Amino acid sequence: MRVENGVDPMQLAERAIAHSVTPVQNRGRAEATVAAILAATEKIVLREGSERISVLDVCQLAGVSRGTFYRYFSSQDELLDAFARHKRASFQQAMADAVTPFTEPTARFHALVRYLDNYAAHGHARLLLGAAPEYTLRLFGRLFNESLVRIEELMRSVFDAWDARLGIRIDRELVCELMIRCVLSELVVPHDRPQDGVQRVVTFLYSIVECESRNTQKK
Repeated sequence: MRVENGVDPMQLAERAIAHSVTPVQNRGRAEATVAAILAATEKIVLREGSERISVLDVCQLAGVSRGTFYRYFSSQDELLDAFARHKRASFQQAMADAVTPFTEPTARFHALVRYLDNYAAHGHARLLLGAAPEYTLRLFGRLFNESLVRIEELMRSVFDAWDARLGIRIDRELVCELMIRCVLSELVVPHDRPQDGVQRVVTFLYSIVECESRNTQKK
């Protein structure tokens, strides 16, 4: 079954079920199969790079047959495309999960910064970059564009609060771009103390907002 551009990997399992007579209770099994294939893909890419990955190696590591593999992916390239989408979707979902519990603007902003710091310092993105640089840089390019939109959505209440405090409408797109560029630059050229890389830059941004707020209040 062929994957169309932009389809989330887990939708592959749903498609397989929708076009068969498999009972609904087997949906979890299909999703688990896709997850196992993607997990195996990540391990092999980290170990061998994206150029040397093979369907046979993925099947062996995931514990599935080639026939099962081809129910969800028609080729190695299609698998790598789906894996990249999976990594980007995981980033966006984890970021939302980290931020959503916080409604107070300052706490929400700090939650985002903590997540971005942790992703840059401890995520697999840097390992992927080392193992498969060209493939990962393409992934970063798509991640950048998607994150601009997602961060602005998640930080809408924060930006509204900043606007109210400053008496102006800040350039939201620019702030989001600065934040995601901090993450990507930290991954490519890491700070001496990885846990401080994004935090230092974003703290500087926040200090500007605080300073401008005080100046506005004095006027």
